[in-house]
Amino acid sequence: MEFARLELLVGEKISKIKNLKVLIIGVGGVGGYAAESLARCGVSSITIVDYDRIDITNINRQIIALHSTIGKKKVDVLSTRIKDINPNCQVKTYDLFIDSSNIQLIFDADYDYILDCCDTIKSKELIIREAVKRKIKIISSMGAGFKLDPSKISIAKLKNTSYDKIASILRKNLKDQKECLEIPVVYSTESVFKHDKIIGSNSFIPSMFGLFMTSYIINDIVKEKI
Repeated sequence: MEFARLELLVGEKISKIKNLKVLIIGVGGVGGYAAESLARCGVSSITIVDYDRIDITNINRQIIALHSTIGKKKVDVLSTRIKDINPNCQVKTYDLFIDSSNIQLIFDADYDYILDCCDTIKSKELIIREAVKRKIKIISSMGAGFKLDPSKISIAKLKNTSYDKIASILRKNLKDQKECLEIPVVYSTESVFKHDKIIGSNSFIPSMFGLFMTSYIINDIVKEKI
């Protein structure tokens, strides 16, 4: 049994985990690892959204980025990988960039959890507002770039974050809808290593962000009363 070792940890909650429906928006350094770990937890329905293709510059941090996958659509490569890990998983893909013209299309389905792993602040605002409006559980990734210390990563409510530029902008832009400030986010309290036009990154911080997001979902299920 592929997921027997997880079942030893979560008991009968394994059934709830397997039946989860999860939406992951952005499947790069953060979202790719979140999708990978959810698939390895036996989640049976994963929807992935990303408009990008794999580039050679992604190899340093994205689990789907290999020399053999350069130039391929991220959602296609990740979909194949998820199904190879968990053939019973139903994977739906959207090869697009989320904006106000298509966000309703993405949300035209039932989800138990949404993982916001995209990079664009405006898209994040749209996603968070829509999730809160529909009362869907969401966890959002803040900035994983320019960071080197994984011990500084944690999960907190958006309103309680610090040392994160993306979180600061979101708090300001979403303050008219206070429920949005209550959502959990993965962020780092590490001071930015360096400012540059090109964001410096590595293999271990974005992946940790993604794994933190999966851990949030699994622990949320485990803590639920039967």
